[in-house]
Amino acid sequence: MADPDQSKAHQALTFIAPCRDLPASAPLHWLALGWQDFLAAKSLSLSWGLISIALFALVAWAAWILGRWVLLISVLTGFIFIAPLLAFALYSVSRQLRKGLKPTLINTLQAARAPFANSLVFALVLLIIFLLWARAGSMVHIFFPADGKPGWSDFLTFLMVGSAIGSVFALLTFATSVFSLPFIANRQVDVVTAVVSSINAVLRNKWTMLSWACLIVILTAIGLATALIGFSVIIPWLAYATWHGYRAALDVSGWATLD
Repeated sequence: MADPDQSKAHQALTFIAPCRDLPASAPLHWLALGWQDFLAAKSLSLSWGLISIALFALVAWAAWILGRWVLLISVLTGFIFIAPLLAFALYSVSRQLRKGLKPTLINTLQAARAPFANSLVFALVLLIIFLLWARAGSMVHIFFPADGKPGWSDFLTFLMVGSAIGSVFALLTFATSVFSLPFIANRQVDVVTAVVSSINAVLRNKWTMLSWACLIVILTAIGLATALIGFSVIIPWLAYATWHGYRAALDVSGWATLD
């Protein structure tokens, strides 16, 4: 029989959650499960989605006031850095549904309060990345016409250059947050362990995660194309799908649950 003290020592030395090999079709399955959760908690999901839209619209309005088109486009294309935080509290909804409970706004907020300290640390990391991207995006103004009468070709050039630079920041954000945030929201784990586990799972399943990233980009583009209204559905849907992806990708049985 294994010595309990040795088992505890082994767990204390564990700094990465084992990951599983994921099939290429896994992201579609996550979306299907996420949609089931959305329908099971439709009112709560739409309410949270509308709150998220209001917050992001406020940020976009501030960007327009402070920097007009240049800063506004930087903020819109930098939505990927903000979205994971907007979805953080929703991970508990899928967990409540899995336990056969009826999710409520109060229970969801209470579940998000437990990992509040770690979530703040991660929020600071994402904020720094976002600010770096916003600064880099504002420096791309050399590709924006100075006469104040931009044409479609000017917009296209600006977006292409900005997207190329932003893809580096987006890749870093995606790899560090895709599984770490639901890990932090559901288990007693530190930020470093969650981030390293997420990056390891992404690197071990490159093609699967590439397809997941492409689906996120497509849904994000739909949300932007609908003047943000589509995000009322897309944000909670992706949050639930991400939670199912986290459960499929990581073996977190070595970490205690938060409740």
